[in-house]
Amino acid sequence: MTDVTAGLFGILALFLLMILRTPVAFAMLLVGFFGYWALSGYRSASAMLLTESYSAVSSYSLIVVPMFVLLGNIASAAGYSRGLFDAANAWVGRMRGGLASASVLGCAAFSAVSGSSVATAVTLGKVALPEMKRLGYADSLATGSVAAGGTLGFLIPPSTGFVLYAILTEESIGRLFMAGILPGILLAALFMGVIWLVATLNPAAGPQGPVFTWAERIRVSSEAWPLFGVILVSIGGIYLGVFTPVEASGIGAGLVILMALIQRRLGWAGFKAAVLDTLKTSAMLYMVVIGANVLNPFLAITHIPATLGEELQTLGLGPYGTLVVILLAYVVLGMFMDGLSMLVITIPIVFPVITGFGFDPIWFGVVAVIVIEMGMITPPVGMNVFVVRGVAGRDVALSTVFRGVTPFLIAMLLGLLLIIAFPPIATFIPDTMFG
Repeated sequence: MTDVTAGLFGILALFLLMILRTPVAFAMLLVGFFGYWALSGYRSASAMLLTESYSAVSSYSLIVVPMFVLLGNIASAAGYSRGLFDAANAWVGRMRGGLASASVLGCAAFSAVSGSSVATAVTLGKVALPEMKRLGYADSLATGSVAAGGTLGFLIPPSTGFVLYAILTEESIGRLFMAGILPGILLAALFMGVIWLVATLNPAAGPQGPVFTWAERIRVSSEAWPLFGVILVSIGGIYLGVFTPVEASGIGAGLVILMALIQRRLGWAGFKAAVLDTLKTSAMLYMVVIGANVLNPFLAITHIPATLGEELQTLGLGPYGTLVVILLAYVVLGMFMDGLSMLVITIPIVFPVITGFGFDPIWFGVVAVIVIEMGMITPPVGMNVFVVRGVAGRDVALSTVFRGVTPFLIAMLLGLLLIIAFPPIATFIPDTMFG
């Protein structure tokens, strides 16, 4: 058996294990360890397992994940998500579909402290969906806006997707965080455009909300300013070079805890629940990174990435034709796999191909994350769709939510095409920051 054949069998085994509902971290561990054992022997495989596992858990850069997750959990437990939604509603609620647009803006703002798509969708869904139901919004528009807005948690910094991408490719976490800002704003604007269009074509789907005076807008927005201050300090500190991403995550978490305690918005029960949830999420992410670190050496010795690159070059599709093939593969995989699993399994394979064609690795990180975001609201898996449906209640059919996210998928495709056509949308901010 050749190395390439062994690699193909390993990838097939990996997908079979996942079809059997084996957790992705353990599936990668099993395939990586036993595949390496088959090609290099037990001693080499054991040494690789110990070395790569230790390398993963001792990574200084990975500390950014639990700190930003804690920041988001504390902000949610302290009720700051409600302030974000109310502030957004005060400014855009009067528009057609205003509450749905406020949901998208609230998701975008909360994404800047959460880093998790699912957490963003759940947190804002609990606040926004009852309000939209009270005002008579169509279930499809209400749930679709929250599910789509939640995907911004995977793109707007601090994104766990960017952290994993940086670790897998050895790129700068800071550059990737900055690269997600403009694309995140672009997608949020496109989502709001979709909401306005849907509500214009069918006014009953998204009634206009009450008008707020300037004084009322300022008063309502004051509830959200403390959290905006934390966002400005943490993300702005990274851009200005005052903090590293790891330092910014720790400072942001510390500030939001201090702020919640001073305002008496966080009790012991809420703090304990936030910490426990952070431990669970972080443990899962650490296990995924360990699994990826064990799988990658196996893929490397099978020469699968190099062989794939050679095969794609022989097709004569050129750089952008090859990119389209890779992105179409991502779309198909996104129908059956969750975002983090798809990221850690595919990036070691496609990244050498992408860089071999001369594409900017930071730009491709943004493109890959957006395509993975699309998978979060694409049937039949669509993790965000299932989460939002759970928040909305049993009286909302799953098909209604999927129908609601369809126009947002079109908006995401448009945003993706714009970023491919105009790469500076993703690279301008990190280039001004780092040169």
